Amino acid sequence: MTGEVESFLLYLRREKRYSIHTIKAYGSDLEQFMDYLVETNRVHERPAASEITQDHIRAYMGSLIQYGMSKRSAARKLASLRAFFGYLIRTDQMDRDPTAALPFPKAEKTLPRFLSEAEMARALELVHPDSPLRSRDRAILELFYGTGIRLSELVGVNLEDLRLGDLTIRVLGKGRKERILPLGKSAYNALKQYLDMRANFKPRADEWAVFLNPMGKRLSVRGVQLIVQRWLRNASEKEKLSPHLIRHTFATHLLDRGADLESVKELLGHASLSTTQVYTHLTRDHLLKVYRQAHPRSDLDS
Repeated sequence: MTGEVESFLLYLRREKRYSIHTIKAYGSDLEQFMDYLVETNRVHERPAASEITQDHIRAYMGSLIQYGMSKRSAARKLASLRAFFGYLIRTDQMDRDPTAALPFPKAEKTLPRFLSEAEMARALELVHPDSPLRSRDRAILELFYGTGIRLSELVGVNLEDLRLGDLTIRVLGKGRKERILPLGKSAYNALKQYLDMRANFKPRADEWAVFLNPMGKRLSVRGVQLIVQRWLRNASEKEKLSPHLIRHTFATHLLDRGADLESVKELLGHASLSTTQVYTHLTRDHLLKVYRQAHPRSDLDS
């Protein structure tokens, strides 16, 4: 199955143009599945994909849940297997899909967490852009909060993608889909100030990345995560502080202030409106909380 997996991952890179991180995740999921089959003596070492049965996959999924994996994560593992076998069928390497009749584990419904406007404002105020590093960090936070950009999208932004004269930025989202995001005044000012200091990072001649590390190379995904965690930790007591938390915050604050769901969907780069609709639960809860706190006759127990 090794050769079949390699051809699948190559397809994801060349045809689907997935990011290296997404491709690694698919590879890891498939490797974990094979390790399970071998370790439990269900197959011999590295069988062909055609030898995999529905029972193999059903047993694997059951073991994931049994040993404490969340249903959401288990569903992602099954999605990886389904994508793999779907590819083999489309390329005439198999004539049946052993995942076809298996339902996805129903994930526990959890609402996205987000920061309050006060928490987000405090985090931004803490980053005084009085040095090249701090000006970079401030621009990163402002861009996350001002556009809802994904972590991978921010890391991939190049100088040619900035259209400051038009107050926009071009990003490549999932599946290399392009979208143009508007820049608010705060994000624009932070970016402009950082770009004025960017030469202090001594970028390499062929380095067109917007955000650089002190060595002049493109800032890594992990590097951005650490920057965000550092500043948010000083402004919020919430757990799991991350760039994605700011993306949730961006969407929630827009809807709280009256933005329509379709517009937020386009800004986030969601393929389906149903993906964005989770945020309506947040805003409804927020409105109910505000009503109960503010309206003089909202207390039903009085």
